[in-house]
Amino acid sequence: MALKLSVPNIGCEKCAATITESIHTIESDAKVDVDVKAKTVTVESAASEESIKQAIVAAGYTIEGYQ
Repeated sequence: MALKLSVPNIGCEKCAATITESIHTIESDAKVDVDVKAKTVTVESAASEESIKQAIVAAGYTIEGYQ
């Protein structure tokens, strides 16, 4: 499943690495692409959309349109 999320508080490559690591904790084989300039995270994973969103939020980031 490919999922593209808008994450407005991505500020740098360190943020990208943190988000990638948090997603890899739920699925080590997930393909994660963080675009710092566009402030998006694209994930190809077998994990559920909800668990991916929870991992990003738990890492301290906000997903646009997600509480």
